[in-house]
Amino acid sequence: MRVDLWDKTGTIVGQVELPEEIFGIEPHEHAMYLAVRAYLANHRQGTHKVKTRAEVRGGGRKPWAQKGTGRARHGSIRSPLWVGGGKVHGPRPRDYTIELPTSVKRLARKSALSLRTREGNLIVVQDFTLERIKTKLMVEVLRNLGLVNLKTLILLPRVDRTLILSARNLPYVKTMLADKVSTYHILEHQKLLLFQSALEPLVASFGQGIAHVADH
Repeated sequence: MRVDLWDKTGTIVGQVELPEEIFGIEPHEHAMYLAVRAYLANHRQGTHKVKTRAEVRGGGRKPWAQKGTGRARHGSIRSPLWVGGGKVHGPRPRDYTIELPTSVKRLARKSALSLRTREGNLIVVQDFTLERIKTKLMVEVLRNLGLVNLKTLILLPRVDRTLILSARNLPYVKTMLADKVSTYHILEHQKLLLFQSALEPLVASFGQGIAHVADH
């Protein structure tokens, strides 16, 4: 599968070969659903907790006699019926972690990448960096590529501090290392801006061969 290769000025300078088995499969919707569900569940802390009547302080003495007062029977002011009392069936600490088979996680990522490629929302760009940390310079590059105000995920081959800090203040842009990207992040963004040299670590993260790049 061949797609256009762009430079930061918004000019097509060649083409790049993408592995069909990663960028050209039939998207598996259920696998993507499972991966997103697991990602969100695994980010839950699970530290929610309320006190039962056994854990609330006080309430050791019967508030009034069982009979003769004309009032309802009560054994503790920390009963769930009382203000300040314990809670019944409240949330308890728990682990929300969902484990998925590696094959499902890989299928989900391939499906997400194939979906964005099929939509025409994957842009492969020649590697570039910025002269200095400046948001305005990053906006100029995005404008050249038609990505201004579009939710964009920039996939880098390695940490580029100048580029990352220049994009940090743009609310619609997120930068990530290509081999660390998840199904959730791919689907969360409308556009993918993939650096040319990031293809190698991205493809390698699937245990596949290296993508071949052809410039014309």
